[in-house]
Amino acid sequence: MNVLTRNFAQNLFKYNGAGLIQAGLRSFSAPAIEGKEIEKLVNNSKVVIFMKGNPEAPRCGFSNAVVQILRMHSVTYDSHDVLQNEALRQGIKDFSNWPTIPQVFINGEFVGGCDILLQMHQNGELIDELKKAGIESALAKETEK
Repeated sequence: MNVLTRNFAQNLFKYNGAGLIQAGLRSFSAPAIEGKEIEKLVNNSKVVIFMKGNPEAPRCGFSNAVVQILRMHSVTYDSHDVLQNEALRQGIKDFSNWPTIPQVFINGEFVGGCDILLQMHQNGELIDELKKAGIESALAKETEK
């Protein structure tokens, strides 16, 4: 191993004293996507989710929960995988002033994350919010029967 490779390896992996090796990479964040670009994405569909992964393969439990809730309501929506684009990930957080992912928008308005959507689903508010956007929830159809 030459000096350059050894120095890189020493800086990349560091022994933390507890018997573990930690990655020592510095992260360089891309500039966030501008608000106007985010606004276009948010307004492109009646329901939009910014999530980790995609609806077919969510990459976190919270994103999966949001997908399952919307699936129960038979809602069609646009989704954006923030793991594929760090600028989008930071941009949506700045746009909504909300620190976590997933983020759900209905009719261009920020609704919240997983916890809020779950609460709205449980207390029936989600059906009402979807109805305001002109979307009939499959669960609303079931309760009318």
